[in-house]
Amino acid sequence: MIDALAQAESAVAACLDRATWAADEQDLVTALDVAHRLEQRVAAIKLTLVRELDGRGTATAQGASSTAVWLRDRLRLGVGAARRLVELAATLDAAPVGVRDALAGGAVTIEQVRVIAETVETVQSVAGAAAADKAVGVLVDWAAQFDAALLRRLGTRILGHVAPEVADAAAQAALRAEESRAARDRHVTLSEQPDGRLRLTGSLDTEAAALLRAAIDPLTAPAGPDDTRTPGQRRHDALADVCRLALRTGELPDHGGDPTQLVVTTTYDMLRQHLDTGTLDTGGHLTPEAVRRLACDAAILPAVLGSTGQVLDVGRQRRLITGPLRRALVLRDGGCAFPGCDRPPRWCDAHHIQHWADGGDTSLANAVLLCGHHHRHIHHGDWTVRLGGDGHPEFIPPAWLDPDQLPRRNHYHRRR
Repeated sequence: MIDALAQAESAVAACLDRATWAADEQDLVTALDVAHRLEQRVAAIKLTLVRELDGRGTATAQGASSTAVWLRDRLRLGVGAARRLVELAATLDAAPVGVRDALAGGAVTIEQVRVIAETVETVQSVAGAAAADKAVGVLVDWAAQFDAALLRRLGTRILGHVAPEVADAAAQAALRAEESRAARDRHVTLSEQPDGRLRLTGSLDTEAAALLRAAIDPLTAPAGPDDTRTPGQRRHDALADVCRLALRTGELPDHGGDPTQLVVTTTYDMLRQHLDTGTLDTGGHLTPEAVRRLACDAAILPAVLGSTGQVLDVGRQRRLITGPLRRALVLRDGGCAFPGCDRPPRWCDAHHIQHWADGGDTSLANAVLLCGHHHRHIHHGDWTVRLGGDGHPEFIPPAWLDPDQLPRRNHYHRRR
Protein backbone atom coordinates (compact mmCIF):
# COMPACT_ATOMS: atom_id res chain seq x y z
CA MET A 1 0.00 0.00 0.00
CA ILE A 2 2.79 2.42 0.87
CA ASP A 3 4.53 1.82 -2.46
CA ALA A 4 1.29 2.27 -4.39
CA LEU A 5 0.46 5.49 -2.53
CA ALA A 6 3.99 6.80 -3.13
CA GLN A 7 3.65 6.16 -6.85
CA ALA A 8 0.24 7.86 -6.87
CA GLU A 9 1.70 10.83 -5.01
CA SER A 10 4.47 11.14 -7.60
CA ALA A 11 1.96 10.98 -10.45
CA VAL A 12 -0.20 13.67 -8.85
CA ALA A 13 2.84 15.86 -8.21
CA ALA A 14 3.77 15.55 -11.89
CA CYS A 15 0.33 16.83 -12.85
CA LEU A 16 1.01 20.05 -10.96
CA ASP A 17 3.86 20.81 -13.38
CA ARG A 18 1.64 20.52 -16.44
CA ALA A 19 0.65 23.75 -18.20
CA THR A 20 -3.15 23.83 -17.96
CA TRP A 21 -3.31 26.91 -20.15
CA ALA A 22 -2.23 24.83 -23.14
CA ALA A 23 -5.10 22.30 -22.80
CA ASP A 24 -8.38 22.74 -24.62
CA GLU A 25 -11.61 23.20 -22.68
CA GLN A 26 -12.86 19.62 -23.05
CA ASP A 27 -9.56 18.22 -21.76
CA LEU A 28 -9.76 20.53 -18.75
CA VAL A 29 -13.29 19.33 -17.96
CA THR A 30 -12.25 15.69 -18.29
CA ALA A 31 -9.21 16.28 -16.06
CA LEU A 32 -11.46 17.92 -13.46
CA ASP A 33 -13.77 14.88 -13.42
CA VAL A 34 -10.81 12.51 -13.02
CA ALA A 35 -9.29 14.62 -10.25
CA HIS A 36 -12.62 14.60 -8.42
CA ARG A 37 -12.93 10.81 -8.62
CA LEU A 38 -9.35 10.47 -7.46
CA GLU A 39 -10.08 12.73 -4.51
CA GLN A 40 -12.97 10.50 -3.40
CA ARG A 41 -10.88 7.36 -3.75
CA VAL A 42 -8.07 8.84 -1.70
CA ALA A 43 -10.66 9.92 0.89
CA ALA A 44 -11.91 6.33 1.12
CA ILE A 45 -8.35 5.10 1.74
CA LYS A 46 -7.78 7.80 4.35
CA LEU A 47 -10.98 6.94 6.23
CA THR A 48 -10.13 3.23 6.15
CA LEU A 49 -6.74 3.99 7.72
CA VAL A 50 -8.29 6.25 10.36
CA ARG A 51 -10.83 3.60 11.28
CA GLU A 52 -8.16 0.91 11.63
CA LEU A 53 -5.89 3.14 13.73
CA ASP A 54 -8.84 4.12 15.91
CA GLY A 55 -9.79 0.49 16.42
CA ARG A 56 -6.23 -0.44 17.41
CA GLY A 57 -6.03 2.34 19.98
CA THR A 58 -2.95 3.85 18.38
CA ALA A 59 -3.77 7.33 19.61
CA THR A 60 -4.03 6.43 23.28
CA ALA A 61 -0.98 4.18 23.02
CA GLN A 62 1.01 7.20 21.85
CA GLY A 63 -0.24 9.33 24.72
CA ALA A 64 -3.13 11.20 23.08
CA SER A 65 -6.50 11.42 24.84
CA SER A 66 -8.40 10.39 21.71
CA THR A 67 -7.96 9.62 18.04
CA ALA A 68 -9.35 13.05 17.15
CA VAL A 69 -6.74 14.80 19.29
CA TRP A 70 -4.01 12.61 17.80
CA LEU A 71 -5.17 13.43 14.25
CA ARG A 72 -5.25 17.11 15.09
CA ASP A 73 -1.57 17.07 15.98
CA ARG A 74 -0.49 14.52 13.38
CA LEU A 75 -2.26 16.10 10.39
CA ARG A 76 -2.38 19.68 11.71
CA LEU A 77 -6.17 19.79 11.58
CA GLY A 78 -8.63 21.80 13.59
CA VAL A 79 -10.12 19.72 16.38
CA GLY A 80 -13.57 19.92 14.77
CA ALA A 81 -12.24 18.61 11.46
CA ALA A 82 -10.35 15.85 13.27
CA ARG A 83 -13.48 14.72 15.15
CA ARG A 84 -15.44 14.79 11.90
CA LEU A 85 -12.82 12.56 10.27
CA VAL A 86 -13.19 9.95 13.03
CA GLU A 87 -16.99 10.08 12.75
CA LEU A 88 -16.89 9.70 8.97
CA ALA A 89 -14.53 6.77 9.28
CA ALA A 90 -16.99 5.02 11.60
CA THR A 91 -19.87 5.83 9.24
CA LEU A 92 -18.02 4.38 6.26
CA ASP A 93 -17.07 1.27 8.24
CA ALA A 94 -20.73 0.65 9.12
CA ALA A 95 -22.04 1.52 5.66
CA PRO A 96 -23.26 -1.20 3.29
CA VAL A 97 -20.65 -2.72 0.97
CA GLY A 98 -22.24 -1.05 -2.04
CA VAL A 99 -21.76 2.38 -0.50
CA ARG A 100 -18.10 1.75 0.31
CA ASP A 101 -17.54 0.49 -3.23
CA ALA A 102 -19.20 3.60 -4.66
CA LEU A 103 -16.87 5.84 -2.65
CA ALA A 104 -13.81 3.79 -3.59
CA GLY A 105 -14.86 4.07 -7.23
CA GLY A 106 -15.18 7.83 -6.96
CA ALA A 107 -18.92 7.73 -7.69
CA VAL A 108 -20.00 9.44 -4.45
CA THR A 109 -18.55 11.97 -2.04
CA ILE A 110 -17.90 11.62 1.68
CA GLU A 111 -20.92 13.76 2.54
CA GLN A 112 -23.12 11.68 0.26
CA VAL A 113 -21.85 8.55 1.99
CA ARG A 114 -23.01 9.92 5.34
CA VAL A 115 -26.47 10.69 3.92
CA ILE A 116 -26.81 7.32 2.22
CA ALA A 117 -25.69 5.37 5.29
CA GLU A 118 -28.11 7.19 7.60
CA THR A 119 -30.99 6.84 5.13
CA VAL A 120 -30.34 3.13 4.57
CA GLU A 121 -30.26 2.58 8.35
CA THR A 122 -33.68 4.21 8.63
CA VAL A 123 -35.08 2.11 5.77
CA GLN A 124 -33.80 -1.11 7.35
CA SER A 125 -35.41 -0.28 10.70
CA VAL A 126 -38.77 0.37 9.02
CA ALA A 127 -38.92 -2.01 6.06
CA GLY A 128 -36.22 -4.65 6.59
CA ALA A 129 -32.97 -5.72 4.99
CA ALA A 130 -34.32 -6.38 1.49
CA ALA A 131 -35.67 -2.84 1.20
CA ALA A 132 -32.41 -1.47 2.59
CA ASP A 133 -30.44 -3.27 -0.15
CA LYS A 134 -32.69 -1.74 -2.80
CA ALA A 135 -32.28 1.68 -1.17
CA VAL A 136 -28.49 1.51 -1.54
CA GLY A 137 -28.73 1.14 -5.31
CA VAL A 138 -31.33 3.89 -5.68
CA LEU A 139 -29.42 6.34 -3.50
CA VAL A 140 -26.09 5.69 -5.24
CA ASP A 141 -27.79 6.36 -8.57
CA TRP A 142 -29.26 9.59 -7.20
CA ALA A 143 -25.86 10.60 -5.83
CA ALA A 144 -24.58 10.79 -9.40
CA GLN A 145 -27.10 13.60 -10.02
CA PHE A 146 -27.64 15.39 -6.71
CA ASP A 147 -25.47 16.88 -3.97
CA ALA A 148 -25.62 15.72 -0.35
CA ALA A 149 -28.23 18.30 0.77
CA LEU A 150 -30.69 17.45 -2.01
CA LEU A 151 -29.93 13.76 -1.62
CA ARG A 152 -30.98 13.97 2.03
CA ARG A 153 -34.27 15.60 1.06
CA LEU A 154 -34.90 12.96 -1.61
CA GLY A 155 -34.01 10.29 0.92
CA THR A 156 -37.07 11.18 2.98
CA ARG A 157 -39.15 9.71 0.11
CA ILE A 158 -37.00 6.67 -0.55
CA LEU A 159 -39.57 4.26 0.90
CA GLY A 160 -41.93 5.13 -1.92
CA HIS A 161 -39.38 3.59 -4.31
CA VAL A 162 -38.21 0.54 -2.39
CA ALA A 163 -41.12 -0.33 -0.08
CA PRO A 164 -44.30 1.45 -1.23
CA GLU A 165 -46.48 -0.84 0.88
CA VAL A 166 -45.17 0.77 4.08
CA ALA A 167 -44.25 4.22 2.76
CA ASP A 168 -47.44 6.06 3.72
CA ALA A 169 -47.57 4.66 7.24
CA ALA A 170 -43.86 5.31 7.78
CA ALA A 171 -44.15 8.86 6.47
CA GLN A 172 -47.03 9.62 8.82
CA ALA A 173 -45.19 8.09 11.75
CA ALA A 174 -42.06 10.10 10.91
CA LEU A 175 -44.09 13.30 10.59
CA ARG A 176 -45.78 12.72 13.95
CA ALA A 177 -42.42 11.98 15.56
CA GLU A 178 -40.89 15.13 14.06
CA GLU A 179 -43.87 17.20 15.18
CA SER A 180 -43.55 15.81 18.69
CA ARG A 181 -39.82 16.59 18.80
CA ALA A 182 -40.43 20.10 17.51
CA ALA A 183 -43.12 20.73 20.11
CA ARG A 184 -40.86 19.43 22.85
CA ASP A 185 -37.83 21.44 21.75
CA ARG A 186 -39.59 24.71 20.87
CA HIS A 187 -38.31 27.68 22.85
CA VAL A 188 -37.25 31.28 22.60
CA THR A 189 -34.62 32.67 24.96
CA LEU A 190 -34.21 36.39 25.62
CA SER A 191 -30.85 37.14 27.23
CA GLU A 192 -30.20 40.61 28.58
CA GLN A 193 -26.77 41.96 27.63
CA PRO A 194 -24.80 44.32 29.90
CA ASP A 195 -25.16 47.18 27.41
CA GLY A 196 -28.95 46.95 27.25
CA ARG A 197 -29.16 44.88 24.09
CA LEU A 198 -31.03 41.60 23.90
CA ARG A 199 -29.70 38.32 22.54
CA LEU A 200 -32.45 36.33 20.86
CA THR A 201 -32.01 32.58 20.40
CA GLY A 202 -34.37 29.66 20.10
CA SER A 203 -35.92 26.93 18.02
CA LEU A 204 -39.27 27.33 16.26
CA ASP A 205 -41.56 24.50 15.25
CA THR A 206 -42.54 24.20 11.59
CA GLU A 207 -45.72 26.23 11.87
CA ALA A 208 -44.17 29.07 13.87
CA ALA A 209 -41.19 29.14 11.50
CA ALA A 210 -43.53 29.49 8.51
CA LEU A 211 -45.42 32.32 10.25
CA LEU A 212 -42.19 34.17 11.06
CA ARG A 213 -40.90 33.87 7.50
CA ALA A 214 -44.22 34.98 6.04
CA ALA A 215 -44.14 38.03 8.29
CA ILE A 216 -40.54 39.19 7.85
CA ASP A 217 -39.51 37.98 4.39
CA PRO A 218 -41.31 40.79 2.53
CA LEU A 219 -39.47 43.29 4.74
CA THR A 220 -35.97 41.89 4.35
CA ALA A 221 -35.32 43.02 0.79
CA PRO A 222 -32.88 45.94 0.42
CA ALA A 223 -34.73 49.26 0.61
CA GLY A 224 -32.83 50.54 -2.43
CA PRO A 225 -29.41 50.80 -4.03
CA ASP A 226 -28.13 52.87 -1.09
CA ASP A 227 -29.20 50.27 1.50
CA THR A 228 -25.92 49.02 2.99
CA ARG A 229 -27.46 46.81 5.69
CA THR A 230 -26.32 43.20 5.89
CA PRO A 231 -28.93 40.42 5.52
CA GLY A 232 -28.77 39.88 9.28
CA GLN A 233 -29.38 43.57 9.93
CA ARG A 234 -32.32 43.58 7.52
CA ARG A 235 -33.86 40.58 9.33
CA HIS A 236 -33.37 42.40 12.63
CA ASP A 237 -35.11 45.51 11.32
CA ALA A 238 -37.90 43.42 9.78
CA LEU A 239 -38.59 41.75 13.12
CA ALA A 240 -38.74 45.17 14.78
CA ASP A 241 -41.18 46.36 12.10
CA VAL A 242 -43.43 43.34 12.71
CA CYS A 243 -43.44 44.12 16.44
CA ARG A 244 -44.37 47.76 15.72
CA LEU A 245 -47.23 46.63 13.51
CA ALA A 246 -48.49 44.23 16.18
CA LEU A 247 -48.41 46.99 18.79
CA ARG A 248 -50.20 49.37 16.44
CA THR A 249 -53.14 47.01 15.81
CA GLY A 250 -54.47 47.42 19.35
CA GLU A 251 -55.37 43.72 19.40
CA LEU A 252 -52.66 42.60 21.82
CA PRO A 253 -53.49 42.03 25.50
CA ASP A 254 -53.61 45.07 27.75
CA HIS A 255 -49.99 44.59 28.76
CA GLY A 256 -48.72 45.40 25.28
CA GLY A 257 -51.50 46.82 23.15
CA ASP A 258 -50.12 50.35 22.87
CA PRO A 259 -47.12 51.62 20.88
CA THR A 260 -43.79 51.49 22.65
CA GLN A 261 -43.81 53.57 25.81
CA LEU A 262 -40.72 55.31 27.06
CA VAL A 263 -40.26 56.88 30.46
CA VAL A 264 -37.83 59.78 30.12
CA THR A 265 -36.41 60.79 33.47
CA THR A 266 -34.60 64.11 33.64
CA THR A 267 -34.24 67.27 35.68
CA TYR A 268 -36.56 70.21 35.14
CA ASP A 269 -33.73 72.44 33.87
CA MET A 270 -32.55 69.78 31.41
CA LEU A 271 -36.10 69.31 30.19
CA ARG A 272 -36.37 73.01 29.41
CA GLN A 273 -33.06 73.03 27.53
CA HIS A 274 -33.16 69.79 25.57
CA LEU A 275 -34.04 66.12 25.86
CA ASP A 276 -31.55 64.13 27.88
CA THR A 277 -30.94 60.42 27.41
CA GLY A 278 -34.07 58.30 27.78
CA THR A 279 -34.62 55.55 30.30
CA LEU A 280 -36.95 52.73 29.27
CA ASP A 281 -39.28 51.18 31.80
CA THR A 282 -37.26 47.98 31.30
CA GLY A 283 -34.18 49.73 32.63
CA GLY A 284 -32.35 50.26 29.35
CA HIS A 285 -31.03 53.62 28.19
CA LEU A 286 -31.45 55.35 24.85
CA THR A 287 -29.54 58.17 23.22
CA PRO A 288 -31.31 61.51 22.74
CA GLU A 289 -31.45 60.74 19.00
CA ALA A 290 -33.27 57.46 19.60
CA VAL A 291 -35.69 59.19 21.98
CA ARG A 292 -36.46 61.78 19.32
CA ARG A 293 -37.14 59.10 16.73
CA LEU A 294 -39.41 57.05 18.98
CA ALA A 295 -41.17 60.19 20.12
CA CYS A 296 -42.63 60.51 16.63
CA ASP A 297 -44.92 57.51 16.94
CA ALA A 298 -44.65 56.19 20.48
CA ALA A 299 -46.09 57.24 23.80
CA ILE A 300 -43.66 59.17 26.01
CA LEU A 301 -44.34 59.76 29.68
CA PRO A 302 -42.03 62.58 30.84
CA ALA A 303 -41.18 62.18 34.50
CA VAL A 304 -39.88 65.56 35.73
CA LEU A 305 -37.70 65.52 38.83
CA GLY A 306 -36.82 68.38 41.15
CA SER A 307 -33.39 69.11 42.52
CA THR A 308 -33.82 66.60 45.33
CA GLY A 309 -35.12 63.88 43.05
CA GLN A 310 -38.79 64.13 43.98
CA VAL A 311 -41.32 63.71 41.19
CA LEU A 312 -42.75 67.11 40.21
CA ASP A 313 -44.95 65.95 37.34
CA VAL A 314 -45.72 62.80 35.35
CA GLY A 315 -47.28 63.91 32.09
CA ARG A 316 -50.03 62.15 30.17
CA GLN A 317 -49.60 60.45 26.81
CA ARG A 318 -49.86 62.96 24.01
CA ARG A 319 -48.75 64.11 20.54
CA LEU A 320 -49.51 60.74 18.89
CA ILE A 321 -50.42 60.82 15.21
CA THR A 322 -53.44 58.53 15.31
CA GLY A 323 -57.03 58.26 14.20
CA PRO A 324 -58.28 60.68 11.50
CA LEU A 325 -54.91 62.46 11.37
CA ARG A 326 -53.05 59.24 10.54
CA ARG A 327 -55.69 58.31 7.97
CA ALA A 328 -55.22 61.69 6.30
CA LEU A 329 -51.45 61.13 6.34
CA VAL A 330 -51.89 57.71 4.70
CA LEU A 331 -54.12 59.20 2.01
CA ARG A 332 -51.55 61.90 1.29
CA ASP A 333 -48.32 59.85 1.32
CA GLY A 334 -49.59 56.39 0.31
CA GLY A 335 -46.70 54.68 2.11
CA CYS A 336 -43.11 55.50 3.05
CA ALA A 337 -42.45 58.88 1.45
CA PHE A 338 -38.67 58.49 1.20
CA PRO A 339 -37.56 58.51 -2.46
CA GLY A 340 -37.60 55.05 -4.02
CA CYS A 341 -39.16 53.20 -1.06
CA ASP A 342 -42.17 50.93 -1.65
CA ARG A 343 -43.09 50.13 1.97
CA PRO A 344 -46.88 50.28 2.51
CA PRO A 345 -48.52 52.49 5.17
CA ARG A 346 -49.02 49.69 7.68
CA TRP A 347 -45.23 49.32 7.98
CA CYS A 348 -44.65 53.03 8.52
CA ASP A 349 -44.21 55.37 11.47
CA ALA A 350 -45.56 58.89 11.51
CA HIS A 351 -42.53 61.17 11.73
CA HIS A 352 -42.67 64.74 13.03
CA ILE A 353 -40.87 66.93 10.46
CA GLN A 354 -40.04 69.39 13.23
CA HIS A 355 -39.32 67.10 16.16
CA TRP A 356 -41.94 67.03 18.86
CA ALA A 357 -39.10 67.43 21.37
CA ASP A 358 -38.22 70.73 19.68
CA GLY A 359 -41.75 72.08 19.89
CA GLY A 360 -43.10 70.65 16.64
CA ASP A 361 -46.85 70.31 16.63
CA THR A 362 -48.90 67.23 15.80
CA SER A 363 -50.50 68.14 12.49
CA LEU A 364 -50.67 66.98 8.91
CA ALA A 365 -48.37 69.84 7.87
CA ASN A 366 -45.70 68.61 10.31
CA ALA A 367 -45.88 64.87 9.59
CA VAL A 368 -44.62 62.38 7.03
CA LEU A 369 -44.87 58.60 6.75
CA LEU A 370 -41.54 56.74 6.98
CA CYS A 371 -40.76 53.03 7.18
CA GLY A 372 -38.60 51.87 10.08
CA HIS A 373 -35.39 51.88 8.01
CA HIS A 374 -35.86 55.38 6.61
CA HIS A 375 -37.15 56.69 9.93
CA ARG A 376 -33.83 55.73 11.47
CA HIS A 377 -32.02 57.09 8.42
CA ILE A 378 -33.65 60.51 8.74
CA HIS A 379 -32.87 60.74 12.46
CA HIS A 380 -29.25 59.63 12.12
CA GLY A 381 -28.37 60.79 8.61
CA ASP A 382 -27.88 64.08 6.79
CA TRP A 383 -31.16 64.12 4.87
CA THR A 384 -33.84 66.69 5.63
CA VAL A 385 -37.54 66.57 4.82
CA ARG A 386 -40.05 69.33 4.14
CA LEU A 387 -43.41 69.78 2.47
CA GLY A 388 -43.34 71.19 -1.05
CA GLY A 389 -45.60 73.85 -2.43
CA ASP A 390 -48.25 71.25 -3.26
CA GLY A 391 -48.26 69.92 0.30
CA HIS A 392 -46.41 66.67 -0.47
CA PRO A 393 -43.13 65.61 1.18
CA GLU A 394 -39.81 66.20 -0.50
CA PHE A 395 -36.39 65.18 0.74
CA ILE A 396 -33.17 67.19 0.51
CA PRO A 397 -30.11 64.93 0.06
CA PRO A 398 -26.84 65.75 1.83
CA ALA A 399 -24.27 67.81 -0.09
CA TRP A 400 -21.84 64.90 -0.28
CA LEU A 401 -24.48 62.93 -2.20
CA ASP A 402 -25.79 65.79 -4.37
CA PRO A 403 -23.80 69.05 -4.35
CA ASP A 404 -26.85 70.86 -5.76
CA GLN A 405 -29.09 69.32 -3.06
CA LEU A 406 -32.05 69.11 -5.40
CA PRO A 407 -35.24 67.97 -3.65
CA ARG A 408 -36.31 64.38 -4.31
CA ARG A 409 -39.72 62.75 -4.06
CA ASN A 410 -41.14 59.27 -3.88
CA HIS A 411 -42.80 58.45 -7.20
CA TYR A 412 -43.59 54.86 -6.29
CA HIS A 413 -46.89 55.53 -4.49
CA ARG A 414 -49.70 56.82 -6.64
CA ARG A 415 -50.78 60.34 -5.82
CA ARG A 416 -54.26 61.78 -6.26
